[in-house]
Amino acid sequence: MADWLSSVSPADKRTMAKVERLLEQEGIRRDRNLDYTCGIFDDEGDLIATGSCFKNTIRCLAVSGAHQGEGLLNRVVSHLMEVQTGRGFAHVFLCTKCQSARFFGDLGFYEIARVDGQLVFMENRRTGFADYCARLAETRRSGTSAAVVMHANPFTNGHLYLVERSAAENDTVHLFVLSEESGLIPFGVRKKLVEEGVAHLPGVIVHDSGPYIISAATFPSYFLRDEDAVAQAHARLDVAVFGHIAAALGIKRRYVGEEPSSGVTACYNRIMAEELPRLGVECIVIPRLTVGGRVVSASAVRQAIHDGALDTVLDMLPPATADFFASQEAVPAIAAIRDADNVIHH
Repeated sequence: MADWLSSVSPADKRTMAKVERLLEQEGIRRDRNLDYTCGIFDDEGDLIATGSCFKNTIRCLAVSGAHQGEGLLNRVVSHLMEVQTGRGFAHVFLCTKCQSARFFGDLGFYEIARVDGQLVFMENRRTGFADYCARLAETRRSGTSAAVVMHANPFTNGHLYLVERSAAENDTVHLFVLSEESGLIPFGVRKKLVEEGVAHLPGVIVHDSGPYIISAATFPSYFLRDEDAVAQAHARLDVAVFGHIAAALGIKRRYVGEEPSSGVTACYNRIMAEELPRLGVECIVIPRLTVGGRVVSASAVRQAIHDGALDTVLDMLPPATADFFASQEAVPAIAAIRDADNVIHH
């Protein structure tokens, strides 16, 4: 029997419905965060295997029960790896069910972390995560160490308040800035503003988050709307990954800002409060900073920029951030924010 492999256009509703049915048959929910899908079809045009990508990840893999053992999943993964290479992604990640991890190990993927009974997070580099942790460990210092993770989109006085609080209570603060290009302000700008904003705090070390902390690989729900159950699974996975990072750096506390408005971030905070103590890390939730009766937030700043009212939120910004938005360098970022339909983080 002849079969063929083909890409599937998101506009092809009929075939995408087949993809969804096959995934459901195999107990997999179709991820809404996909940017490439393919399928293998039999000689009658029935879909017998499928797989998809989202950024540097592979996901939504399934083979019809009647065709398992025929090497179809291997073909799908090989094709998706070619697609990823063509898109410039040499470092590729996937999440799979625990019982499937060994199969993907045979295809050249290596386990990073797992949520027992739910997910295993894997990458196609044998020592990728170990090398990342080893580089971080070179910055380890004696004394008490804490961590803060932020998007800083842009860096506000609220972020600064959180870092200053953690720096006052610990000898070293490892500050991770999300390095994925997912927001309206480029990573290079965000990191620069963070570094300038915390320059007066000698105990703070600024790190790129890389692909391992709140990224499209570990936690796409942070950036894109998704079902609560999925967001919880992603949050647990991200915390499991962070546990290894904390061990490498001797981190015993993680500081997070209280989240009154973003459902996904509130979910993440709740999962951290449950899971981090089991990893030997205290989760400390800090009430949000307010000025003039308003909660300081990056969302409020972006909304003000969107509305052409930056002057109304200048009291929410450290000098470096305020100076940036007053400069010519900020013109592209301001234009992107003003052109965006929605600038409020969900």
